[in-house]
Amino acid sequence: MTMNVKEAFNTLNNQELAWYPDDTLINNANITLFNSKHGLADIEELHKKSISDPQWFYESLLNELDVTWHEPYTELLNTQNGIAFPEWFSKGKTNLVHYTIEKQIINGRGDHLAFIWEGEDGSTVSYTFNELNKKVNELAAGLISLGIVKGDRIGIYLPPIPEAPISLFACAKIGAIVIPVFSGYGSESVALRLNDSQAKMLITADGFYRRGKVINTKAEADRAVKLAPTIEHVVVANRTNQDINWNQDIDIWLHDLTDKHVDQTVETERLRADDPFMIMYTSGTTGKPKGTVHTHTGFPLKSAIDLYFCFDIKKDDRIFWLSDFGWMMGPWLFLGAAVHGTTVVFYEGSPDFPHEGRLWELIERHQITTFGVSPTLIRSLMTKEAQVPQLPSLRILGSTGEPWNAEAWFWFLDHVGKGRCPIINYSGGTEVSGGILGTYPTIPIKPCGFHGPIPGMAATIVNENGQKVENSIGDLTISVPFIGMTKSFWNDDERYVSAYWSKWEGIWAHGDFAAIDKHGFWYLLGRSDDTMKVAGKRIGPSEIEAAVTSHDLVKESAAIGIPHKVKGEVPVVFAVLHDAKVVPLESDLQKHAERSLGKALKPQRVMIVSDIPYTQSGKIARRVIKALYLGEDPGDVSTLRNTAVLKEIKERGQESETTFREKSESTGG
Repeated sequence: MTMNVKEAFNTLNNQELAWYPDDTLINNANITLFNSKHGLADIEELHKKSISDPQWFYESLLNELDVTWHEPYTELLNTQNGIAFPEWFSKGKTNLVHYTIEKQIINGRGDHLAFIWEGEDGSTVSYTFNELNKKVNELAAGLISLGIVKGDRIGIYLPPIPEAPISLFACAKIGAIVIPVFSGYGSESVALRLNDSQAKMLITADGFYRRGKVINTKAEADRAVKLAPTIEHVVVANRTNQDINWNQDIDIWLHDLTDKHVDQTVETERLRADDPFMIMYTSGTTGKPKGTVHTHTGFPLKSAIDLYFCFDIKKDDRIFWLSDFGWMMGPWLFLGAAVHGTTVVFYEGSPDFPHEGRLWELIERHQITTFGVSPTLIRSLMTKEAQVPQLPSLRILGSTGEPWNAEAWFWFLDHVGKGRCPIINYSGGTEVSGGILGTYPTIPIKPCGFHGPIPGMAATIVNENGQKVENSIGDLTISVPFIGMTKSFWNDDERYVSAYWSKWEGIWAHGDFAAIDKHGFWYLLGRSDDTMKVAGKRIGPSEIEAAVTSHDLVKESAAIGIPHKVKGEVPVVFAVLHDAKVVPLESDLQKHAERSLGKALKPQRVMIVSDIPYTQSGKIARRVIKALYLGEDPGDVSTLRNTAVLKEIKERGQESETTFREKSESTGG
């Protein structure tokens, strides 16, 4: 643990309360009404009972959220296969489409808006639940006509456009399994996910708009498909009307496919409660990205529960979260909102184009009530001194992605929320379908902190021996199963157990440093493993290293995440060449990596060194590399295989930082 983690916590520990709820908010909040209904004194009692009596907790919420079944379950939770492999809702049958879209229609809310979409060019599309259901049926029928059946995997490589949620629900309706893929990924990263899941189909777009330019998604998809032999069909949404390469053998326009099935009704597949509906990839510290498996009653219900308690979601709210569909918060937003029948507002383009006030216009135009962003975006808008008008429709602010700094947190509170709206700090991960730690709008808030574990989440901070600690920094862990917990990794139970359950017996190790301050507020203080969060996007060093090492001249590489004022973290890579006499430009290696990773996740710098330090067990000593780069004490390095290279890494790092600062100062950015 580096000193800057301890220093960060010491600073946070001494902060005072910065926001207080009013009586109206407290009295009308979901969590207040729920506690009153069940005779609970406060949130602390609710949390304790949610852990000690999960049967009561989850069944109360199923009733509250009006979750409907084709066939009722016989047992809420069965752990006969161990705590790492719980079975939820034994013998129960349903489908997420059944208890979201179809439920809203059955309950007489078919004419309520399901979502409102706005493109960067100003175009808008909105669908009621009736209209969304029609679109979902048409696409589901089209997928069936192409031979898609229950259990087939379908990659969804789409930007934030209406076809993204339609595709998700259409796949779920027929029992197909979706693989959301970040629209900013390069072809190799897309292909990796398609190959690991052995996807049968890819749904993509001809392109989308970003900062006034057309991004050619189809071209990247074509390159990915050439590397993914299991793909039989590529369904293409027409967003930009640009000329694209067309493969007559496998490509089909989405609108041509659905036009053949206008007004067709497809019966919603009746699925077991633990049947998978999504494989969402999240990066780890070693090896390929991890394919977390989510079920029809896991991910949607967890997101709905968190929206209910933390974000106080109401049926007449309009919720916005700035996220790509390929990241967890994309499906989280649409699925959780659909359980509640709440309207989602989403946006295609850059948040500061054509000017820094674009998001504020979006809020005003669509009367958004719940507004979620990452700390990275707020830090970016702060530097541009963006002027924020009065936004009276807002009542809840949300944030996730990475830890806050106090300056940005206060800017968000004061400039966007005008001191009136609470900031609901929320953190968990793809593998938990939502949050572990959360904030509630009914309790005073401290900057950057969390009120604590969300109901249902038995979170604890432990030391290196797995023992609970007080007033100390430790590892964030979970000790009991919860709805939304990944079923496993796709076809890789061994890696799943190794990733989360091997550090301490019977305890989920999440990989975050955490601490509780003297007032009981919780804080996250960065990753305890090597995974990075680049502008809220989680990526493991191995994926970055693979992108750099794929260059013909590179033998091996080591990637670390370093602090960045705006993005939170950025990757920096040290590369070793096959032949020291043939030296490429370091900027060329950076550009090469960008082609695979995409612009958002490319390394900030790639530095050529003669060797890389390894531990005796053959692991890259990334923490040592990072400490040297940042000018910190690397600790005991006597057991490393090749300590001679450490001086070189330190010098290259300091040289790179100096050059980068000088460049930034000379260019003003």
